[in-house]
Amino acid sequence: MAVDPSFTALPLEPARAAALERALALGCSHAEVRIERIRSQVVVLRDGRVETTVDDTETGMGLRVVVDRSMGFAATVELQADAAAELADRAVEMAAATAPALAVPVDVAPEPGYGAVHWSSPYDIDPATVALAEKTALLGDWSTRLLAHPSVDHVTAYVLAVVEDKYFADLSGTVTTQRRVRMHPVVEAYGVDGASGSFESMRTLAPPAGRGWEYVTGGGWDWDAELDRVGDLLAEKMAAPTVAAGTYDLVIDPSNLWLTIHESVGHATELDRALGYEAAYAGTSFATVDQLGTLRYGSPVMHVTGDRTTPHGLASVGWDDEGVAAQSFDIVKDGVLVGYQLDRRMAAENDLGRSNGCAFADSPLHAPIQRMANVSLAPAPGAGPITEELIAGVDNGVYVVGDKSWSIDMQRYNFQFTGQRFYRIDHGRLAGQLRDVAYQATTTDFWGSLEAVGGTSTYVLGGAFNCGKGQPPQVAPVSHGCPSALFRGVNVLNARSETGR
Repeated sequence: MAVDPSFTALPLEPARAAALERALALGCSHAEVRIERIRSQVVVLRDGRVETTVDDTETGMGLRVVVDRSMGFAATVELQADAAAELADRAVEMAAATAPALAVPVDVAPEPGYGAVHWSSPYDIDPATVALAEKTALLGDWSTRLLAHPSVDHVTAYVLAVVEDKYFADLSGTVTTQRRVRMHPVVEAYGVDGASGSFESMRTLAPPAGRGWEYVTGGGWDWDAELDRVGDLLAEKMAAPTVAAGTYDLVIDPSNLWLTIHESVGHATELDRALGYEAAYAGTSFATVDQLGTLRYGSPVMHVTGDRTTPHGLASVGWDDEGVAAQSFDIVKDGVLVGYQLDRRMAAENDLGRSNGCAFADSPLHAPIQRMANVSLAPAPGAGPITEELIAGVDNGVYVVGDKSWSIDMQRYNFQFTGQRFYRIDHGRLAGQLRDVAYQATTTDFWGSLEAVGGTSTYVLGGAFNCGKGQPPQVAPVSHGCPSALFRGVNVLNARSETGR
């Protein structure tokens, strides 16, 4: 799909020329300008009635420079050439003001110029063009279907859609024009036990995806099949026995495992975090740089990549927010830590060569920072086992499906995760749902217990719209692909008894 002509009709070229020419005249060794228009839409229904609608458009321009080995950034909502030139003056002033506080002088890793290039994520229907009435009608129909089930007392249905148009140019001659479209539809049903006052919930498993409106009308997910099951799954969950705490083998579905990858691998292998740059806000990482190439992260079947090229991935781009071409790279290979996610500053500062394209800003008014690629666990080579074959190899275990709450420490090492639903595995067969399951481990023990991964038929691309990082905080969309996977001897807690109830 092409970038919207109404975006390319903005004064992109005059603003680019004014900003970069002024930066060059001021002695900047590096300068990059971004002009963005981000349209975000939210529709929320509660029990079939509209609760919230949001339609927001943010447009602006940001300029980042490196001058005298110090970095400065300035931004504005004005797109005229004179405003762009003024940004260069302000950014250089900011670089001078922050220079005395720099512990390490700023350099950026080299990247070739690409000339004028274009990229768009694959989609069919721009969700911003779909009428609000059509969106509420679809969510209303989904809600009505679930409310008809005798075990469902309440339903929340919502859809989030973002259309991101971005223009980038730097002093190397790269000029990129890109569009990213992403969707996150969710339906969650709630059942209340009138006698005890307790309740349970059951949510759809459809992941957020880099797709258009076609995603909710049958493209990429079977919504009818999933909605038909939610009520019965909720009823079974409400009647299920509570889990007995202990040690179990786990077969974890991709709908749950993606989040464990995100928290224990994705964040832990961001190089700025491993170097301590996130210590004041979201923590550091146990996977420190002195262990690169030696840290036994997991078992030999663990192969994790970072990728910004994955079709429909939330972090997929043509070029990142520093003009680096999208690429794929190894993070964990045969269970050993072999790489980090990098931006140009981190790559240069640590003599790691070229950046692997992990810079992103969530707004034209924010400076780009190092953010996560699509960090994914590879399936077994060849056909590989299906999920039922992994389950068949377990005598005493739990099959975990869907994500829910989680907790992890500031070094991304000690964690626990829950899920949407859990099934007892008894001698290779599913034996009904359980409740109140939480699995707990350290990162290296957990991934070290990975015995087998499923084949490509079990592989699903999960993810989130709202990965948080930075000060001031920014959010970023990111996907994580993975197959079903078998873990041996994992500690399982009873989440309800852990609360003291």
